[in-house]
Amino acid sequence: MKHRQPGSNAKRIVAERLLLLMFAILTGCEQKNTYVEPPPPAVTVSKPIKKDVTDYLEFTGTTASVGSVEVRARVQGILESMHFEPGTNVKKEQQLFIIDPKPYQAQLAVVKGDLAKAKAKLDKSQSNYWRLEQAGRKGAVAEVEVVAARANRDADRAGVEAAKAVVDEAALQLSYTRVTAPISGRAGRNLVDIGNFVGRGEATVLTTITQYDPMYAYFHLNERDLLRVMAVFREKMKEKGLDPAKDPDSRADVPVFLGLVNEQGYPHRGILDFAESGVDAETGTIELRAVFPNPGQSPVLLPGLFARLRFPVGTHADALLVSERALGADQQGNYLLVVNSDNVAEKRLVSAGQVIDGLRVIDKGIRPDDRVIVQGLQRARPGAKVAPKDVPMQSTATPEDRTGEMKDRFVPDE
Repeated sequence: MKHRQPGSNAKRIVAERLLLLMFAILTGCEQKNTYVEPPPPAVTVSKPIKKDVTDYLEFTGTTASVGSVEVRARVQGILESMHFEPGTNVKKEQQLFIIDPKPYQAQLAVVKGDLAKAKAKLDKSQSNYWRLEQAGRKGAVAEVEVVAARANRDADRAGVEAAKAVVDEAALQLSYTRVTAPISGRAGRNLVDIGNFVGRGEATVLTTITQYDPMYAYFHLNERDLLRVMAVFREKMKEKGLDPAKDPDSRADVPVFLGLVNEQGYPHRGILDFAESGVDAETGTIELRAVFPNPGQSPVLLPGLFARLRFPVGTHADALLVSERALGADQQGNYLLVVNSDNVAEKRLVSAGQVIDGLRVIDKGIRPDDRVIVQGLQRARPGAKVAPKDVPMQSTATPEDRTGEMKDRFVPDE
């Protein structure tokens, strides 16, 4: 019987383990890592909407009252009473204040007495002249006496006219103690409290009245747009059967639409009613004005508001419109991402026009059958594949988009 040497068994075990390790290493080296491409990003695409749209010129402007006056004290005296509620509408000729009339009533009574005296004196001199004039015809008195009587009569007649003028002046001063509204409109607060002395040395301002209906809106037009507006005027006049050369004073009622910053679209319709006589050489613009109805006790339009304005200048047939949120912008300008037949995203530089209910008019850069990416723009890259899902083009505009507050999404085309 043979006995193994101590340690030989341990060496055999170590050798077996080394062989197993080498086999595992060799087996692992034969396996290769393969790259699996991630799936293309999902995007939503839509074809442009094709329809006729109206072309508009758009501006910003400010509203202004058609009339605003300061109601002043035209005579001096104690402010006796007030007859209106501040901040409410008043009518023309409506009584607003009363200035103590008693001094003016007394003065009127005095000058009326003077007028009566002058009339009595005239009556006396008139009778004396008639008497002497009859006697003169008979040779009973000298001609010189008749001439003197006529002169006295004429002087007294002039005295009566002067007295009448003084009475009229005193009556006018008395009427000024009743302060009335010179125009219809909304009255401001009273600037002087009852009991104060007004009119000393100057015509004290008592309150103000602002006319709200109608309301003006002023804006400026550059030279290029001015020529388009002039063409619209000519077309409007032709529609009315007028010749601009033969009827220069005729009006072509060009509509203007206005919207405030908190309103959707342009809900207020007015008419262009004024333009400055020429273009400002320094700014290259001309000032225009439109007038808008603004009825009611609580009118929407107030003087001094920022306003968005636009008016039509023609029709764009078969225009292409896309969701405004599909429009991107970079240093090259405005662009859209379009998916081609191989489902690869392409970048298209476009010329963007006006916004109509959240849809942007694209003047050039796309075709009617292009599939425009409207959702998933952040995941799509030009030249890379996408997984498109076709849906109808629709407006995704919020109220802010419609009111023009999102216009920084695009770069205005020159």
